[in-house]
Amino acid sequence: MDVSGAWSARDQALGQKLIEQGQLTDKELSRLTRMQQGQQEAVPLPRLLLNLGMMSERELARTLAELHKLPLTETDRYPLAPPLEHPLPYRFLKEHHLVPLYQQDNTLALAMVDPDDDFALQAMAMLCGQPVRAQVGVGSEIDAAIERLYGEGQSKMGDILSAVQQEEETEERIAQLKDMASEAPVIRLVNLLIQKAVELRASDIHVEPFENRLNIRYRIDGVLQQGEAPPVNMTPAIISRIKILARLNIAERRLPQDGRIELKVQGQDLDIRVSTVPTMHGESLVMRLLNRESVVLDFDALGFAGDTRQRLQQVLAIPHGVLLVTGPTGSGKTTTLYTALNRLNTTERKLITVEDPVEYQMEGINQIHVKPAIGLTFASALRAIVRQDPDVIMVGEMRDLETARICVQSALTGHLVLSTLHTNDAASSVTRLLEMGVEDYLLTSTLNGVVGQRLIRVLCPHCKEGYEPLPELVRELKLEPLVPGEPLRLFRPVGCGHCAHTGYHGRLAIQELLVMNDDIRKLVLSHADAGQIQRAAVAGGMRTMYGDGLLKARQGITNVEEVIRVTQEA
Repeated sequence: MDVSGAWSARDQALGQKLIEQGQLTDKELSRLTRMQQGQQEAVPLPRLLLNLGMMSERELARTLAELHKLPLTETDRYPLAPPLEHPLPYRFLKEHHLVPLYQQDNTLALAMVDPDDDFALQAMAMLCGQPVRAQVGVGSEIDAAIERLYGEGQSKMGDILSAVQQEEETEERIAQLKDMASEAPVIRLVNLLIQKAVELRASDIHVEPFENRLNIRYRIDGVLQQGEAPPVNMTPAIISRIKILARLNIAERRLPQDGRIELKVQGQDLDIRVSTVPTMHGESLVMRLLNRESVVLDFDALGFAGDTRQRLQQVLAIPHGVLLVTGPTGSGKTTTLYTALNRLNTTERKLITVEDPVEYQMEGINQIHVKPAIGLTFASALRAIVRQDPDVIMVGEMRDLETARICVQSALTGHLVLSTLHTNDAASSVTRLLEMGVEDYLLTSTLNGVVGQRLIRVLCPHCKEGYEPLPELVRELKLEPLVPGEPLRLFRPVGCGHCAHTGYHGRLAIQELLVMNDDIRKLVLSHADAGQIQRAAVAGGMRTMYGDGLLKARQGITNVEEVIRVTQEA
């Protein structure tokens, strides 16, 4: 088909490429040609494809990148700050849809919608006084970057910082702190920190003051990553602003405080738990982000494998006794308990929880937030709620002997009690309760099972790479293929735009479930150590956390190194 009269040479090449890739048919190109010939002013083929909705911006950019043999700029590769010291003309950048990315080897990389725009390339080289190199970018992402870096949107970080850099840090009076925290630049900056955390899928924001800097870090998939930090003289204003949002006493800077913020960010309802502690250079502050909408209360989604999930459901079916979930802070214990409660939450049962704090509000469950300052502790709340005729009681944490004894007594009187404990593994929970002072005969009569768990990072499905491990590694780790007779195949992280080049996206739990049996009860009565109890549990069918991690590694969910990292921390 001859379309030379309708399209420019570069549009002809693009049309041929799209036909070769199967994204456009000859018939569709003929129709576009007729439309083009009917126009008073020639419309480039890319714009016509986008206007008609025949291709997305990213599909078009990917095709242009392949056609010109140029890299495609990933979403996370656009800079947070202008890469050049001198300003660039905003109108020129918008007109030619290009934005500088970075400098390397005295050459400036540009993201462009149209890499054939020779005039724009030559003009940028003259403006910057150095060679330029083109990359292909998505139009909307380029426009957003231009607005952020060179338009009015640059105030989002740069102007916010400059607006407050002139403030000199002194020993502010409380009224002055409130005034600083109420200023628009500080409000916008704190909102930006929280918004950035949501975009990065962070679970925590760490605001840490040091002598010469204010450190901002985000915990993403369990690992802390450095964030862009404001100057140190902003510390009082930022801390005060967050404390005001969390309804904390901004005048008290000598004692730890805990509070809570409820916000809607990017359409998501967030509960943010705020904790402050005094340090040498001010208050260190941590915000834990809890997204109520993103929590999936399902054992499969949490990572419980088939046999472990089945045994846990059998334990939950017992109408009385104690089920413990153990692990360090941030290992998903509370989410596992909420999932169990969600399964038990029926109209035939009354469920009451005692928590510090209440992390997720659940329909149909009576939830109590302890307040030690007025005497409402775990123990006092438990003594009251056993008279409320509950079927299931959930205690946020067994912190002391009094709480543990009331839980055991509640289980003896026909209640199902769920709680958490801070130990390294399931077997250690049994010996910890004995060490706390719980009588061994009561423990063997009431403890139904213990779940030990950790969170591991999940390999990014878009870039993970398979390989056959060395025979030495297979022998050392005692790995076996999932299907007998087939070669063993493991996976490792690579990194791409979908996972911010970390190789991981999201987290999953690895668990072990210790179910009480006669052999373990005999060991408890003889006050055996955790190692003996562990061996008896394995003999009774328990898969250890390490074994569960290796199973998920063989399934391609995670990698062996991540399993070893997490379980060795235990």
